[in-house]
Amino acid sequence: MQRAERFSGRLSTWLAMLGVAIGLGNVWRFPYMMGAYGGSAFLLLYIGLTLFFAIPVLVAEYALGRQSRAGVLDTYRATLGPGIGTVLGLTLIVSILVADSYYTVVIGNIVYTTWFSAVHGFSDVTIPAYQARLGDGDVQFACSIAVLAAGSFVMWRGVNRGIERISRWFVPTFGVIVLYLVGYAFSLEGSMDRVARFLAPNFAAIGIREVFAALGHAFFSLSVGGTFMVVYGNFLADDEDLPATALITAFGDLGSALLAALFLVPTILYFGVDMASGPSLIFNSLPRLFALMPGGRLLGTLFLLALILAGFLSAIAGLEVGISGIRDLYGGRIGRTRATLIVAFVEGALMWPSAHAPSLVATLDLVFGSGMQIFGAIVALIALTWGIGTETTLTQIFGDRRSGLIRSSVWWLRWVVPAVLLLILGLYVADSVSSRAV
Repeated sequence: MQRAERFSGRLSTWLAMLGVAIGLGNVWRFPYMMGAYGGSAFLLLYIGLTLFFAIPVLVAEYALGRQSRAGVLDTYRATLGPGIGTVLGLTLIVSILVADSYYTVVIGNIVYTTWFSAVHGFSDVTIPAYQARLGDGDVQFACSIAVLAAGSFVMWRGVNRGIERISRWFVPTFGVIVLYLVGYAFSLEGSMDRVARFLAPNFAAIGIREVFAALGHAFFSLSVGGTFMVVYGNFLADDEDLPATALITAFGDLGSALLAALFLVPTILYFGVDMASGPSLIFNSLPRLFALMPGGRLLGTLFLLALILAGFLSAIAGLEVGISGIRDLYGGRIGRTRATLIVAFVEGALMWPSAHAPSLVATLDLVFGSGMQIFGAIVALIALTWGIGTETTLTQIFGDRRSGLIRSSVWWLRWVVPAVLLLILGLYVADSVSSRAV
């Protein structure tokens, strides 16, 4: 099924892609993953895996989406055959809807935190009340439903009036506020020494679980996994330079992750919060920082608002995967409005458990935020390099350019990247099974 909409220009393209990639992965997920899976050694692993594996997969997914000009389901049906393509396409769509459900709940938590900061402010007196209501599942579910309704409205409006318009404003706003907060975090007494100690890598702590987590986060952070960027590849112009767009997206995302770490790590260590405390990490540390910071009520509220906006851009990308999948499933016989309503209803049902049992989020995030992202990337690489073929792949990525190095890049995408991803995924599963047996 052909998609008529395209991004209106290069700047709009870059901002939209950055908006999808940055999201909450760099602020909510990255610090707790780094704390739980090896500290600064995890950081170095994440950077290396991003450069050698996540960026090539990002280029491949752009190419696959632009070549197909279709939703996830129709893309895999066309490249892998109607049988296996349908099964794999539906599996990836369901996986993204699950991931987007708990992700939306986290955004709902931040919405509540933003409201509390603006109305009450954070102090030693108010923080206990804030934490009590943060643990109220009904309150968090209501906030999450509000986020879902807003996201559904944006997706109903489409690419140019919806995605592009909010990306132009949200991405620069987020960047300016984070830069200020980095400066403040490093002004906290002893912050430089604490960060220096934390950043001393301990590679003895790295095993297959840490490698798997770092690879999964590299893919989660860039939103690669056979879905998001395949759908957004639909909206790329025919003459868009895919490697350049991928590099801008990846380095912008990597830069935002490092900036977020430079702000959050000193803050977390200053207040003595356990870096390995899981998905609740930023909710334990940020209120204390804003309580201490001069002008913290205003600046904290602005930062949290920017964080909502950044997360929102990734959340709506997940909705777009579901909407395109529903329309493909019905052969284009239903319109965007009806498909949006169906996806919103499904997401609302999926959000209920995460809102009422926050401990589920860490488990779901490892399975769907890491494992299924890696699996989806393997599917996308096979669909592109085997389903579409070498020459079409080269043309989509490089246009008319041909050289030995360029041709070898397809070999890297066809053989090396899938093999490494399968190896890491297989070793992680084997390690998990053996750990349970013990």
